[in-house]
Amino acid sequence: MKSTLSRTLLAAAMATTLTLGLASQSLAAVIPPGTVLADKQEFVRNNGAEPETLDPALAETNVAHNITRDLFEGLTAKDNEGRVVAGIAESWRQVDANTWTFRLRPNTTWSNGDPVTAEDFVYAWRRFLDPKTASKYAATFAVFVNNGMEIVKGTKQPTELGIRAVDRLNLEIKTPYPVGFMPELVSNSQFGPVHKATIDRHGREWTKPANMVNNGAYLLKEWQVNSKLVLEKNARYWDARNVILTRVTYLPVEDGNADLQLYKSGEVHWMNQLPPGSFDKLKAEYPREIRNSTLLGLRYYSLLAGDPVLKDVRVRKALSMVLDRDILANKVTADGQLPSYSVIIKGLAGAEPTTYDWVSWPMERRVAEARKLLAEAGVAPGAKLKFAYNTSEYHKTMAIFAASEWKTKLGLDLELENMEFKVLLERRHKGAYQIARNGWGADYNDATNFLTLVQCDSEQNDNKSCNKAAEALITQGNNATDPARRTQLLTQAAKLIMEDYPMIPLLQNTRPRLVKSFVGGFSPNNSMDVFRSKELYLMKQ
Repeated sequence: MKSTLSRTLLAAAMATTLTLGLASQSLAAVIPPGTVLADKQEFVRNNGAEPETLDPALAETNVAHNITRDLFEGLTAKDNEGRVVAGIAESWRQVDANTWTFRLRPNTTWSNGDPVTAEDFVYAWRRFLDPKTASKYAATFAVFVNNGMEIVKGTKQPTELGIRAVDRLNLEIKTPYPVGFMPELVSNSQFGPVHKATIDRHGREWTKPANMVNNGAYLLKEWQVNSKLVLEKNARYWDARNVILTRVTYLPVEDGNADLQLYKSGEVHWMNQLPPGSFDKLKAEYPREIRNSTLLGLRYYSLLAGDPVLKDVRVRKALSMVLDRDILANKVTADGQLPSYSVIIKGLAGAEPTTYDWVSWPMERRVAEARKLLAEAGVAPGAKLKFAYNTSEYHKTMAIFAASEWKTKLGLDLELENMEFKVLLERRHKGAYQIARNGWGADYNDATNFLTLVQCDSEQNDNKSCNKAAEALITQGNNATDPARRTQLLTQAAKLIMEDYPMIPLLQNTRPRLVKSFVGGFSPNNSMDVFRSKELYLMKQ
């Protein structure tokens, strides 16, 4: 994200007025003059997997967020350039260091005609952080709202959350420390409103097509699990006159080669991701349709800290040392990704990437040291480990490479376990694995969004690791009003955590895909890969 709201954290300590009259920036598709639109505005994209849910409070993957972003609109949103724009809120301001206010548009309604009010946001936020909801994102975002963490832990009631409806159109948010990137933070679906009466009436079934009441640009028309999910334009959406696509179909195809064949046959307009090693060939074959951008995202492997074998830091260090990220980036995936050695990636605000001393060593020296570490930890050649990954040619190729590295360099035998994405997600959360494929894309551009992957008690910490000293540094950093001091503390915390080897950082993401040349609205500048269907359109071929 290139938003100055997240990069300039000095604003967090100031009573800065950020009132935005952003009617032009918040509109939907921006169509260049002279563009001739196709008669049929029905768009098909592969989403890469079946969504785990369509409940914004429970959604935790990009797969789900791509869809909930179309169905629900929060106080703010991100446009297809990745910039923060007005959503349901038409303006906002930072009243003082720890207080934000948002003013809602007066003309927004739910899909059943009910008005969207500030109370809808109060209800949604309380529900999101309520332990009864059991959101996997609750602790990740609770830290930014007064009493949020206490509510997640069950020591305070949801009604004590630092959010209130001043009146029907005005919302006030209290934060425990300065949160200068609040407008960007609340663009995430979890902070969007939900319709209380619908949830009260239908319970867990409220996200079914026949039951859902939502406020976004599209309505849920059809959901055939493991087949397709179909959205149709919402005539009651406040900006419906500028929404061009009338129908959007999401496919849950995990295999990259199958995705490519669907694209070549014309059955999809937008691929999820190219198969590994295919970028150069497809770039030559489809020069006008190839798309690739460096993202604020990290590919990594989770190492279960409490596992009998992996609980010894020397074992975790050995596994990380011998993986050749340069070969992985340049020969295996070969699509422009950058080797990574830290939970903090390049371009992320609020902290600097760190690295290890051994990164500069020749591989022979790294292997010798890794073998020594394993011997000291009592792990002999021939030891077996299990490696879990989800069904995808991309992840399979990376897993085979890693298994080969550990076999040839350390003599370890890896049992590769292939499973559906939802199954892998559940097993990671439960700690029912040894080594697992993992990844993270930025929800907002700040170091805290990635540190949540390795923080104590975070639902996103699949490694189940904890470094109390680093936790104290993160707390100090979040309370610092000087941006330089904050960056120093969070960088120090990240370095301390990475010395524990809770994960194996691999690559900073790119998202190589093919997009039909007649699809308008795509931007290569979007570092979060966040694209709302309301800003896309199809041109006449």
